[in-house]
Amino acid sequence: MQNLEVNSQRLWDTIMETAKFGATPRGGLCRLTLTDADREVRDWFVRACELAGLMVKVDEMGNIFARRAGKDNSLPPIAMGSHLDTQPSGGRFDGVLGVLAGLEVVRTLNDVGYTTTAPLEVINWTNEEGSRFTPPMLASGVFAGVFQRDFAYSIEDGEGRKFGAELERIGYRGQTKCGDHKLGAYFELHIEQGPVLEAEGKTIGVVTGVQGQRWYEVTVVGREGHAGTTPMPVRRDAMLACARMVDKVNKIALDHAPLAVSTVGLVRVSPNSRNVIAGSVFFTVDLRHPDDAVVNEMAEELERMVPQVADEVKVEAKLENNWNSPAMRFDEACMGVIRAAAEELGYRHRDIVSGAGHDAVYIARVAPTGMIFIPCQNGISHNEAESAQPQDVAAGANVLLRAVLAYDRGLG
Repeated sequence: MQNLEVNSQRLWDTIMETAKFGATPRGGLCRLTLTDADREVRDWFVRACELAGLMVKVDEMGNIFARRAGKDNSLPPIAMGSHLDTQPSGGRFDGVLGVLAGLEVVRTLNDVGYTTTAPLEVINWTNEEGSRFTPPMLASGVFAGVFQRDFAYSIEDGEGRKFGAELERIGYRGQTKCGDHKLGAYFELHIEQGPVLEAEGKTIGVVTGVQGQRWYEVTVVGREGHAGTTPMPVRRDAMLACARMVDKVNKIALDHAPLAVSTVGLVRVSPNSRNVIAGSVFFTVDLRHPDDAVVNEMAEELERMVPQVADEVKVEAKLENNWNSPAMRFDEACMGVIRAAAEELGYRHRDIVSGAGHDAVYIARVAPTGMIFIPCQNGISHNEAESAQPQDVAAGANVLLRAVLAYDRGLG
């Protein structure tokens, strides 16, 4: 198996085939969790796995597990996976690559009739993005015991639709208990979602860990008034308070440069009328840094700043911390087989910390875990312009294949 490689054209064609589900006019994807487009790509994935001879199981969180038998099926499976859901204006590779590369590894082994010692499992995790239902990485979090199933079922989207009801509606609320089986190891292939690999001319990133993240929701309440008749000195403008807070959120990251990042990505204004002073504004804050101590400092600054600005503008503000994900480091053995695979194949590689969260973050709590990055064009992701080169996609899948086989050999 030393010279075995994936069918790179088949993998590329598979990625392009799934891009028709939730396709946007600008070449991206809008495949929000538990929408009809999500159901359609799930149906496709289940059929593709069954055609590859895999046994498919869906758990109560909608996670899809497709298993290929090994020589010793008493061993926990070596898993590969990621997610098929996307952002509202997402690309064709984020998450999708990891799921379909896992499927291609299985297809490649089928082509040559090779059976691993442990079973293999290809996984599609539900609601990694967290765009429709917050928090992100929800179903992998339930699998790892971070969240409770009933909590996940109760989460509502922006239109008041509950996660559990939508899971039922699209037909993917399985009967199997989430987290019912152990994983022997977990490998996730992903685009970098940043510019480092491309800038350095590296093909493979050996992901050593993921930075800490903290999410907040802010609700600012002022007083609505006529835009033409309310004097400036007596206004209680929620939008003005929001604007000042957003500027200071940006400054929090700049004060912890160069590794800190902070983002306000979602804003809802009420009544959202051009000639009415905003009475209330809801917005989100995303704080990140590789060091949890720095994340804590950033959070403390945010928690001081919001009430200060609210007092200055004479509005009320509520700040709620709705998700925390500590910084973590991946398994040394998993990183080792990934590095060795990249070297065997002659790919330039480097260690790298992930700036984004992934399902691997939670799975690392319950199984040895490793991640592989490949470059994406200009570091663009969460964008319809997201793109990856076919040769890099193939390289990542080949490293995934070699790493999985090496880890499996180590079990013998």
